[in-house]
Amino acid sequence: MLKLEIVTPERKVFDDAVDSVTVPTASGDAGILPNHAPLISALRPGILSYSNKGTTSQMVVSGGFMEVSNNAVSVLTDTAETADEIDADAARADRDAAEKTMREYALAPVEDAEATRERLESATARLQLISGK
Repeated sequence: MLKLEIVTPERKVFDDAVDSVTVPTASGDAGILPNHAPLISALRPGILSYSNKGTTSQMVVSGGFMEVSNNAVSVLTDTAETADEIDADAARADRDAAEKTMREYALAPVEDAEATRERLESATARLQLISGK
């Protein structure tokens, strides 16, 4: 078993034992099982999933960090939302606004569009989670 703790600046979102965790890291999705090697990684906006006794649960996380050590996974993220907490209309509006802004950054340096790209990825992940895909 792994002890999974998910914390945002506002609250402790989750704190319990799980069988496995998949986290959206900056370099791709990372699957974590018991006895995983120590690891620290930046997060990207995406869907975090965890399994416990055959049941898989998911939530959307935004930027932050993850640490794996001694069968414990600590996720420190700016936001974490379950499908029930997501407002579909607000997520669509956020995605549309971010896409419009990204078009305006078409010729700008990549660094200038980073925050907007993350906002777009977060809105897309939120919509993906509530659509069940």
